[in-house]
Amino acid sequence: MAKVLTSRSENYAQWYNDLVIKADLAENSAVRGCMVIKPYGYAIWERMQAELDRMFKETGHVNAYFPLFIPKSFFSREAAHVKGFAKECAVVTHYRLTADEENGGLKVDPSAKLEEELVIRPTSETIIWNTYRNWIQSYRDLPILINQWANVVRWEMRTRLFLRTAEFLWQEGHTAHETRAEAVEETLKILGVYATFAEQFLALPVIKGIKSETEKFAGAEDTYCIEALMQDGKALQAGTSHFLGQNFAKAFDVMFASKEGKQEYVWATSWGVSTRLMGALVMAHSDDNGLVLPPKLAPQQVVIVPIYKTPEEYAATVERAHLIKSQLVKHGITVKVDDRDTHKPGWKFAEYELKGVPVRLAIGPRDLENGTVEVARRDTLTKETVPMESLEVYIPALMDQIQAEIYNKALRFRTENTHKAETWEEFLDLVEKGGFISAHWDGTPETEKAIQEETKATIRCIPLDSIDEPGICIKTGRPSNRRAIFARAY
Repeated sequence: MAKVLTSRSENYAQWYNDLVIKADLAENSAVRGCMVIKPYGYAIWERMQAELDRMFKETGHVNAYFPLFIPKSFFSREAAHVKGFAKECAVVTHYRLTADEENGGLKVDPSAKLEEELVIRPTSETIIWNTYRNWIQSYRDLPILINQWANVVRWEMRTRLFLRTAEFLWQEGHTAHETRAEAVEETLKILGVYATFAEQFLALPVIKGIKSETEKFAGAEDTYCIEALMQDGKALQAGTSHFLGQNFAKAFDVMFASKEGKQEYVWATSWGVSTRLMGALVMAHSDDNGLVLPPKLAPQQVVIVPIYKTPEEYAATVERAHLIKSQLVKHGITVKVDDRDTHKPGWKFAEYELKGVPVRLAIGPRDLENGTVEVARRDTLTKETVPMESLEVYIPALMDQIQAEIYNKALRFRTENTHKAETWEEFLDLVEKGGFISAHWDGTPETEKAIQEETKATIRCIPLDSIDEPGICIKTGRPSNRRAIFARAY
């Protein structure tokens, strides 16, 4: 298989697009701005779903499903929310097509206009809180801890596979609580779940922080996030958890009788991660040869390629490959034996390198004689010869090692590309180099906007582990009590 990717140094954006398409993750569809997630890409997403779903359920959450269509009037009830999403909403106005006698084909039936137009959900707070009004009467009905796996539509004008599409897949949690403290605790708990998932499964180090007023979710009191750094020095928001206060409860009149018998508004949260994580996975770890997948998310953790020249050698190597597979599967390793006789071993090697399979085993006649197998790592592109009898111990340990080393490599990259700026001149220089910039900011949206307009860098977050540190704003020279993290971002 010939080299198929643009190099990262030549054109990072083209490298990313090439890789997503050539590795069979996704492709553009006939619908503008929408993608087809191909089986290999969806298999990775399923691994993400499975782990996140397990983590949600371990923290007491359950799954449900709410309508795709939301009455337009619902959006006008929460002013900040509607303002934040209005430009991205796709709206259904009619419910029937009819034959176009004049031009052929079909046209919208003008007599089938909906009494109230329906918004295709960009997020589900409004329809869910209208529903919760019927579910909540007393403190005994609380908390409600619900998640849904769904698709949403946000009519983006500039799209890129996985990172920004008009329709995408995600999960969205929506919880209802008796007290403010419980809702804040929930918001931070889910932020911790997202950070744990990113670091332990995606092998992606993240900064946990709170968004500025300008960057927070429309309709939230506070938005918390996890921010990651991609190989081109740009930041990517990998997940958000929102403390909604009582905004949606008041908008939809969701009240409960407290233990003291008083009528009080419910406290709320919402939180979500999406198929954008697929883009993060590609951009954080992959190289000019293809995907580099952390073993915990790889659809196949090991591929075994038989090497042979004669039918007899084919039969013997394939038989041993399946024996090794059966041994590894017992240890929870996902294994594929590529016994196709339609492709040469070299072609297969290149294919699995492109697709990021963490470990490749090659078995030939000489290996059968010596009782050995060639083990190739995708992350380091190194090879070694290992006794077959030790594979049951060696391969599971190697999976843990690869997972840890991919994370550590990403962590080193982030550390090497995180810098402090004390002056505006330093900030301008660092922005051009890329990476995270820790700098003082005077806390005003006017200064935040001025910095963004001049440099295209935004405040990614104010880290939760940051400390009080008196300083002066890099842009205005006004007093500042704490540093924020700036970067150009996706």
